[in-house]
Amino acid sequence: MRQTPQEQRITALIEPVIAEKGFELVAVRMLSEDGMQILQIMVEDPATRTIGVDDCSAISRALNALLEVEDPISAAYRLEVSSPGIDRLLTREKDFIDFAGLDTKIEMDMPIDGQKRFRGVTQGIENGAVILETEDQGRIALPLSGIAKAKLVMNDELIEAMQKRIKKAV
Repeated sequence: MRQTPQEQRITALIEPVIAEKGFELVAVRMLSEDGMQILQIMVEDPATRTIGVDDCSAISRALNALLEVEDPISAAYRLEVSSPGIDRLLTREKDFIDFAGLDTKIEMDMPIDGQKRFRGVTQGIENGAVILETEDQGRIALPLSGIAKAKLVMNDELIEAMQKRIKKAV
C-alpha cells in the first residue's frame, strides 16, 4: 500500500517504539473526517495477528509522547491506535503470504487491461506480484508495487481462519 511522504516519516519514527513493545506496525494512514485530521495506526501481535485494547492503549500513550516531541504533523490531529480488524488491510508482502487462500479485494493505482479493482482468492506472492485467483479472469498477477489498497473480504472462511489462527497461537 502506498504511503504519502508524511506517512513514511511517521512510520520511520514510530516503528521502533512499536517493535520495542513486541508488536508489529501494519499500517499508518492520515485521514480527514469532518475537517479533523486523524492519524490512524494499526498494530498487531505477530503471533496472533491481533491486539487487545490494553495493548493499544499502552502503545497510544507511548506514541503520543513521542509524537508530541517530534511533532511530525503541523495541524491538530487525533491519534487512533487499533487492531487491523478481521477484514484487515493487507499492506506488506508477508500479509499476502500469511493470508493466502482467503478472499481479497485489491485496488490498483493504475488500470491493468482497463481494470483497477479485482476480487479473488490470494494465492501468495511470485516475482513481486500478488497472485489472485479470480472467478472471471482465472489466475492473475498484480504487481505489489502498484497496489493502492488491498483488504480481506469478510466471510465465513475468514472468520474460521482467524479463529484457528488465534487458537493455534494461544
